[in-house]
Amino acid sequence: MDFPQLPPHTGSVLSVVDMHTGGEPLRVILSGYPDVKGDTILAKRRYVREHLDHLRKVLMFEPRGHYDMYGALLVSSELPEADLGVLFMHNEGYSTMCGHAVIALGRFAVDYGLIKAPTSPETQINIHCPCGLVKAFTQYSDGKTGAVRFHSVPAFAFATDVRISVPGYGTITVDISYGGALYAFVSADKFRLDVNKSKTRDLVGAATAVTQAVKSQVKLSHPVSEDLAFLYGTILTDDKDAYSEEPTANVCVFADAQVDRSPTGSGVTARIALQYHKGLIGLNQTRSFQSGATRSVFTGKAIEETTCGDYRAVIVEVAGHAHYSGVASFTQESDDTLSGGFLLR
Repeated sequence: MDFPQLPPHTGSVLSVVDMHTGGEPLRVILSGYPDVKGDTILAKRRYVREHLDHLRKVLMFEPRGHYDMYGALLVSSELPEADLGVLFMHNEGYSTMCGHAVIALGRFAVDYGLIKAPTSPETQINIHCPCGLVKAFTQYSDGKTGAVRFHSVPAFAFATDVRISVPGYGTITVDISYGGALYAFVSADKFRLDVNKSKTRDLVGAATAVTQAVKSQVKLSHPVSEDLAFLYGTILTDDKDAYSEEPTANVCVFADAQVDRSPTGSGVTARIALQYHKGLIGLNQTRSFQSGATRSVFTGKAIEETTCGDYRAVIVEVAGHAHYSGVASFTQESDDTLSGGFLLR
């Protein structure tokens, strides 16, 4: 049977490629977005938040997405060395860094011709994220892409052994570290939970309580831009921070109680920076980080010392695999009262 290419609709058509990295979705927007204004990547992030947020809801929320959907909008960059710029979106708004998305975009950029002359065995792609320039390296052989590794922006321990009052749990000690975004880190054992075995809703409840407590009790800052000075989420760990050849597991709860299915690329970056700061890991010691949600694995290592303002920092290399899930074209009808998107917890 022959079918029309698109159903009846009004307005623009939003075309996407869906991918996932370690189980964490990424919806790459191909077309249908208006021009994003702004002289810098952070200005573009502010512009979409203030003027185009309805489109984020269309693509991230039901009926086209779901509570834990994640997206990437490709934009131009003001940096001459950048191959592309990207804005990240989720259920609450717009992130400054996303490692699982960078891994997926490393493949996408080569496969979709954004890199005109890919090289073997690896092709470098300079991706300008809101947190800064991130260098991705995509395995490439016989016209096919494979695993991707990336080098982070300077990552650093923001504060350690911070005591906060968490309603329902009492006084809890957390660490706060930056890996392109700021995260609170705490062992799940402090809540009598296990990142590999406990129910997701229990992990979400504890992590969300920590996030809310840190936001209300800790003054956050960043030496480069105040746009980066916010807590993205809380990462519950198995407390195995000392270097080992055995994997260490964690679960990241970010944005509005959104659960990362992957080990969290920017979270791995921040966790390694924290471990390095504490003397628990050395340069070029590779660790495996496992998602408590899906058991998928990223590897990571600190590869270089640097600074970020007055903070001692490291460049972290994170590696993983991304896969394609499909392609789609999304439409809207003028009389559809739910077309703008909705979320059910």
